[in-house]
Formats: sequence, structure tokens, C-alpha cells
Amino acid sequence: MDTATQRDTLHDLHHKLVRYWHDVDFNWGLNAGGYYTDDAVFEGEGFAYTGRPEIEEFYAFRRDRGPRVVLHAVVNFSCTFESGTRANAAWVCMLYAHDGEPPQASAPPINVSLVRDVYVLQGGEWLVQRRSWSTLFQGGAPVTKLSRDAMEQRRAEQRPDKTP
Repeated sequence: MDTATQRDTLHDLHHKLVRYWHDVDFNWGLNAGGYYTDDAVFEGEGFAYTGRPEIEEFYAFRRDRGPRVVLHAVVNFSCTFESGTRANAAWVCMLYAHDGEPPQASAPPINVSLVRDVYVLQGGEWLVQRRSWSTLFQGGAPVTKLSRDAMEQRRAEQRPDKTP
């Protein structure tokens, strides 16, 4: 990949990341699954969602919890390319969030994390194959997480009953 293509792709990946968080913050993540590969992993301390269906289920869980004011501020985006179809990015997310309707009282971010992404080019589109969160600072309101057990319970409840 030549320098100009890398520069354009880096800009596109950063823009896509900002669009993703805008969807999550102001559209309840209704389009979030489309940013990931079918086998993507979204993981951090105390949670891991494997595959696009689990990532979408997490955002459904988040919506089901009720009103929440949230803002994911993305800074310090950096990206390197392994090849013309694979890139590694790192960025910092400052998360401001609180349950309830706006406006909420102003406060420091409830979480600041270093996030590492692996992007792959599939069908002409760059998608997240892995997103890994490492907490740097935390406090204030709890971060929304869905445990493995709760994920499995939610998914089981959605399956049609197979007993006669």
C-alpha cells in the first residue's frame, strides 16, 4: 500500500470510528453490528462478545435498560498497516455516561480506556475484527456490561421454544 493510500485509509478509518460512536451515542447503536466482521471479538475487562450477533445483542441490552445519556469521545487515533487488507489501530476513549434523561450533571468521564482495533478489508469495506479495551481511569457511574451468563440467558429467551 503506497503512502497516499495509507493516508486516505487512515482518514477513512478514523472517520468510520467517529461515525460508529455517533451511532452508539445518539442512535442507540442500531447500526453498530455493521461495523464488525461476522466473527469479530469485542472485549475488555469483565466482558467479551464474540461474533456480530453477540455485539448486536449487547447494544439491544443497552437499549432495553432505558434512558442513558452517553458520549464516547475518541482521541489520539493511531494506525499502522500490516498489509493492504489488515490494519492495527490504537486510540483513547473518554466515556461520559449516566442513566436517565438529559441533561445530566456535568462530571469527569466515568472511564478512560486505551482501545486497540484490528481492521480487515472485506468486500471493499474496512471492518473491525477485534476491539480490545484496557481501562486507564475509572470512576463515577458504572460502565454498561453484559456478563457471559446474562448474554446466554438473553439469547436463549429469543429462541423459539422447541418443546412440544
